[in-house]
Formats: sequence, structure tokens, C-alpha cells
Amino acid sequence: MSNQNRRSQSISRRAVLKAAALCVVSPLATGCMGPIFRPQSPDAALSTIEDGALDGSQLVSAVAHPYGMNFVKVENVALVTGLAGTGEDPAPSPQRAALLAELNRREIANPNEILSSPNTALVLVRGYLRPGIQAGDRFDIEVRTPSRTDTTSLRGGWLMETQLSEVAVLGGALRNGHDIAVCQGAILVDPSADIENNPALMVQGRVLNGGVATKSRQLGLILDHSHQSIRLSQMTAKAVSDRFHTYVDGRRTGVATPQTDEYIELIIHPRYKDNIGRYMRVVRSIAIRESAQQRLDRLKLLEGQLLDPVTSETAALRLEAIGGAEAIEILKKGSLASDSEVRFYAAEALAYLDVTEAVEPLAKAATDEPAYRVAAFSALGAMEDGASSEALTKLLGVKSAETRYGAFRALSTMAVVDPLVRGESLNGKFRYHRLDVGGPPMIHVTSSHRPEIVLFGPDHQFKLPLVLDAGPRILVNGLKGDKITVSRFGPNNPTEQRIVSANVDEVIRAIIDLGGDYPDVVQMLRKAKETGALPSRYCENALPEVGRTPDRSDSKSDSKEGAHLVASGG
Repeated sequence: MSNQNRRSQSISRRAVLKAAALCVVSPLATGCMGPIFRPQSPDAALSTIEDGALDGSQLVSAVAHPYGMNFVKVENVALVTGLAGTGEDPAPSPQRAALLAELNRREIANPNEILSSPNTALVLVRGYLRPGIQAGDRFDIEVRTPSRTDTTSLRGGWLMETQLSEVAVLGGALRNGHDIAVCQGAILVDPSADIENNPALMVQGRVLNGGVATKSRQLGLILDHSHQSIRLSQMTAKAVSDRFHTYVDGRRTGVATPQTDEYIELIIHPRYKDNIGRYMRVVRSIAIRESAQQRLDRLKLLEGQLLDPVTSETAALRLEAIGGAEAIEILKKGSLASDSEVRFYAAEALAYLDVTEAVEPLAKAATDEPAYRVAAFSALGAMEDGASSEALTKLLGVKSAETRYGAFRALSTMAVVDPLVRGESLNGKFRYHRLDVGGPPMIHVTSSHRPEIVLFGPDHQFKLPLVLDAGPRILVNGLKGDKITVSRFGPNNPTEQRIVSANVDEVIRAIIDLGGDYPDVVQMLRKAKETGALPSRYCENALPEVGRTPDRSDSKSDSKEGAHLVASGG
């Protein structure tokens, strides 16, 4: 039998066994059936081995399923201002009536005159509140014009403050719920779009981090119908709180609170604030009740499962849920295993237990295996161990764009005040970071999550001559000499200018100083790269991608970077 056939059979075996394991671990998985008859007495239920209890200890997943893990869509009609004559006076419609009523409610003078201006446009806005989002947390806002509109471009526009709520169809009519978020900010339109070639892209965009949740979303567990009882609710909450605690108003408290016989409220543990999905999986892997001997027996079983690539992921999660010295020692053995998959899952669990031995295998996985990068950086960013920040700092100078930026994001998550990645706020418009690191010069910008520009390397220079647009009102002109003139034109204001060198940093600051916004800077950088005026590597959204399959071949490649890398150059 050839090596290729053996590898195919091995992968097929893993896929089949993982599917079977999923049916055991998660009673919510499609096509997975639990026992036909379930005991109705809570005491009987606690002594029964069923889903999530293969090793003799009943897990939370056997009696409860998650609550609050969906995304909630919020939306409204809104007004965009600051357009350069590309807006319209919207025709009579329910959306116009709603917007007019909102302007009147806010006592804005001459609302009809504002709506009729060619410098404004009626738009539809929406955003999605992620699981576990807290009041004050930010999220992206999508902006688009209605299907029938004479607005030709939203570039340069500013989304006025707008309340957002859930919308539902009740009685054949659209009904708005309570306001649970608010949004405003500069609209980022695709920098490469133009009215002639991409008219549809010109009337849609995003406000990065433009939404703010005004209410926190609950996260919790709902006991399955056949397991609902006050006693089981209390026991489940106690088991979870014995494993996880946090501090509220300076007081130590467990993360789980039984509210009723069917609902347990969860506080998000700080270590999992950026990985709510894993938090819920670990919580559901906690044993509700087990004796010391049962735990020892389960640890021995999980050790064998961890070293098998087919079951290593589930075993690592369950060991992470157990925590403690015994589980950590088993995971340390797994992090030294010969199989790369076993090493990764063991190290990932160790990271969430903040164990130093997790750092080296996770950093290597992030470098060598693109399929592991998302989880590896998330785990490294959750650690408080100094070794993690050191490893991430070293990755800032590697060749791979998504590895560099992934390391930056993880480092900025775990060490916000670190001078290397702290950066600055340019006039409150966006976060701006200049990293004095090695590696090829690279500039990275984002079009989702948060407005942010990162310059990797201390020196970036434009190649002259050049002429670049930075939004509809700012021109970057470097046609003569070795200087660049940045000019702002306005219909009712005199022209303002700044004369700077060809240094990228100076040009960016001049644009912001003249009133430019994040979308204006992004457009300028994109055009500079497209025209050859920017020698540095330029990337947009170079984040590791989810859903990749681990490369099991002998040769590894660090070149698997998605189409999000734009005109990378060098």
C-alpha cells in the first residue's frame, strides 16, 4: 500500500472517529441521539452515565446546553453627512418618515432642509452583537443605501449618531425592540472602488468599531427539560464556580449563579474574554460531581486519549476543565508528543491554564502550521506569562504577514500598555502603531474590527513623483522636488496645506491634521501601493484564517496566506 493511501485511510479514520466523538461530547450535534429513556429523578440522573459521561463522571454537557451564544442583529435607518455632493433628497418612504421623526425627536433644526441636501444621504445600518458582549464594548457597523436611491457615493461620509435595536415582524408589520446599542463614525468605502467601475461598492461601507453596546448580553446554561430541578441547578453552578472564579467589586466570586431550576447565569472569566466559544466548551466539560477516585480514574483515561490524535482535542479540553497539578502534568507530556496535533491541543490547553510550557509549541505552531495560527495566537494572547510576550515579540519580525500581524494582535491583547505595541490615537480617529522591529518593512491596515494602522519597521518612504487622493477633499502631491504637499479643498473653506517629506509617517499625520479620517488614509496608502509609490509591503486584514486543514505532509510551507494580502511587494 502506498504512503498516500495509508495517509488517506488514516485521515478517514480520524474523521469518522471524531464525528463519533462529537456525538458523545455534544448532545446538540446534528444527528446525535441521546438515550430513549431518561430518568426523571434528579438523584437518578446524577448517577447515570450518558452523553458527556463516557468515563463515569457526568459532565455539564450531559444536562445543560449554552444560552446566549448566538449573534444578535441590530439595525436602524440613519443619516450620513459630509458628502461631496454625492447624496440625495430621499423620496417619500417609511424609512424617510422614520428618519425625519428621529431628527424631530432630537430637536434638530430644519430637518427637511438637511434631508434634501446633496451632501447628506439616508442609509440603512446594521451590526451584530457577539456572544458575551458587555455594555461599552464596540463592534463594526455595516452601512448601505436603500435599493432605490440616487446617492452615488458614501466616500468621505460621516454616520450621525443612531440608536440601534432588534427588529422583528409582528402582526405583519416591522416592530423595533428596545435600543441596545448606538453607532456613529467615519464610513470606510472600499478604497479601490470608483463610481464608473464599481457603483454598487460606492454606496456601501463600514464604520469600524462604530457601534457601542449599551446593554450587556447574558451568557448562561439552560438545563435540559428532563433534568430541570433546583438541586441540579445548584450543583451544576457549584461545580462550575469551584473551577472558575473572578472578582466583582473586589470580592472573589464564582462565575456561575443558579437563577431558576432551569437557568444558570455565567460571568465570563477574564482569561476567555476573547474566546467565548472555548469558554463555553470548557465549562460544559466540567464534571458536576465525582469522587477523588473517579477523578483519578478519569485522569488516567484522559491521558491515553490525549496522546491519540483522534481524541486529543476533546481530551485536552476536559483536562483544561479539570485544571490542577495532575491535569497540567498530563498536558505537559502531551506538549512533548511526537504528533504535531497532540502537541498543539495539549499546549493550547496549557496556555489557558497559564503554564509556561505552552509557549514554545504554540509559537512554533503559529509559525509552521497556518491551520493552527488562529487558535495559537488566541491562546498566547490569553496568557499572563512573560514568556508568551517574549515569543510574540520575536514573531513581529518574521516574513509571513499574517504571522506578524497575528502576533501583534495577540501581544496588544495581553499587554495593552507595552510601549512596543501601545501606539497612539491620532486625533481620536484611529489607533496608530509604529513598531521598531526587524524583518521586511510592512504596513498593515484593517477594514474590520477596529480602525488601525501598523507600521512594521522604523522607516517607510514614498517613491516620488506621486499624486494621490486621500478621500474626496484631500490631495497628496509629490510631483516636484523631494517634498510632498498635502492640501485640503472645501467648497466653503479656504484651501489648507501642509508641506512634509516623503516619509510615510509625516504624510499620514498631515492628512489627519487637515481633518482627514481613517478611510482617507487607507485610500491614500492603497493607491500608493497600486501606483508603485509605496515600496514597503502593504497588507489589509492579514489575519490568520479559520477553517484551514492541517498539513500532514512532510513539507511545511509558510506561504499559505489568503487573498487578503494586497499588493504585498517585497
